[in-house]
Amino acid sequence: MQSPAFRIAREMGFWTAALDGNPEAPFRLMADYFEQIDLKDKELILNFAKKLAGEPAGLCGIMTCGTDFSPSVAYTAERLNLPGISYETALKAQDKELMRSVFEKAGIASPRWKAVHAPCPDVFSLDFEFPVVVKPADNMGARGCRRVDSTAGLKDAVLDALRYSRSSKAIIEEYMEGPEFSVDALVFNGEVTICGLAERHIFYPPYFIEMGHTMPAVLSARDETAVLDLFCAGIKALGINCGAAKGDIKLTRRGAMIGEIAARLSGGYMSGWTYPYSSGAEPVRGALCIAAGEAPFGITPVKNWTSAERAFISIPGVISAIHGIEEAKKIPYVKDVFLRVKPGDTVDFPQNNVSKCGNVISAAPEREQAIKAAEAALRCIVIELEANNPATDAFLDSPLETAFPPSVFYNYESMAAFKQLNKAEDYAGSGVDYTGRSKEETLLLVKKLFGKAPPCSDEFNRAFLRGGYQGALYYLKTKI
Repeated sequence: MQSPAFRIAREMGFWTAALDGNPEAPFRLMADYFEQIDLKDKELILNFAKKLAGEPAGLCGIMTCGTDFSPSVAYTAERLNLPGISYETALKAQDKELMRSVFEKAGIASPRWKAVHAPCPDVFSLDFEFPVVVKPADNMGARGCRRVDSTAGLKDAVLDALRYSRSSKAIIEEYMEGPEFSVDALVFNGEVTICGLAERHIFYPPYFIEMGHTMPAVLSARDETAVLDLFCAGIKALGINCGAAKGDIKLTRRGAMIGEIAARLSGGYMSGWTYPYSSGAEPVRGALCIAAGEAPFGITPVKNWTSAERAFISIPGVISAIHGIEEAKKIPYVKDVFLRVKPGDTVDFPQNNVSKCGNVISAAPEREQAIKAAEAALRCIVIELEANNPATDAFLDSPLETAFPPSVFYNYESMAAFKQLNKAEDYAGSGVDYTGRSKEETLLLVKKLFGKAPPCSDEFNRAFLRGGYQGALYYLKTKI
């Protein structure tokens, strides 16, 4: 998610230094210099920045995008008198307990909430009703975040959230029913410029897996105004007056409500890819300007296209082969195919937004063109799994209608409807797989990859219904 910043910084003539705790960090070589520093270690970052500031060329700014290390950035900027927000503001925009307190005090519409500090208590006293959402107070990418519908699962959810929290804090908050939108903005001299409004496509409860977003969002003028006005009010309440802001806003029966606001540009391919593709403007370029103390430019839209990002995922197992990547790239309007796994990798059904197999991004003059192109690209990509794997076996053997991860045909009919399946037409129905393939299309794909029509049996049918083409091919490899 940082790569557009390095590319654009070089175009703008900046010399850049990249920091990361991982010595093999992706795209580190796009920077002029790389230093291995844990991004949580604000003192080490400050000391490194002081060295750069003492060089003849000096240091004009520090920034991040797509990561939740805004406090480390703000800490250094504040102490070296570089452009940016205060350290206190950055903490409020990262720590959800502090954030909820700010919104509550300012009267900003957001869910009712309760903070839980480790160790986890046995009994929870809530002054709002189920369902609730449990999440770490200070993480990103939906790590450790889940919906809970009763007291029965509450403690386990809190314990899981605490494991993902750097500060050993979790938040229990009211579940907000309604569509969700992601917003990017830049703030310079206290003036907010909205850089993008996207629809988020969230699936697979009790987790919140973003299977893509579509930019720009389509909603009424009234609803758009409500979302953006609330977002701007939240930015002001947090004190974000210089830099970037990213918000997740839901439209509920009670109106627009803030999920959260971060003091950075978004990840998830939004600020660096889909907004530039759809508008021709570059929020990252504007953010670099602000970090260097200059008025942002390059953020005025010059076109009105639609960009669609979609994710592809896998059932549990070990990858034996991946097909269709080059075919997906050749589809008209497809701009990018990002592959995050390779043969030999262990994969699992995602429980957060950082454990997916990859993403495709399209851009087109018309909304339907972009959506169809992204979804067609997804259907090109085939991930085969190795035979005889305990995790795959456990997934395929688990209940069709109640287990998590869900069956591939998540809106499937009951198993009884599939007892007598003898030809492709018998698989037709309302159910579609994770990519939108129908049962009939999926069976034809299995036949193509297997080289002949698969045998129809209760065992095969069950593997097919539970795991789609992956389950069917796995069964054929393992059993035939």
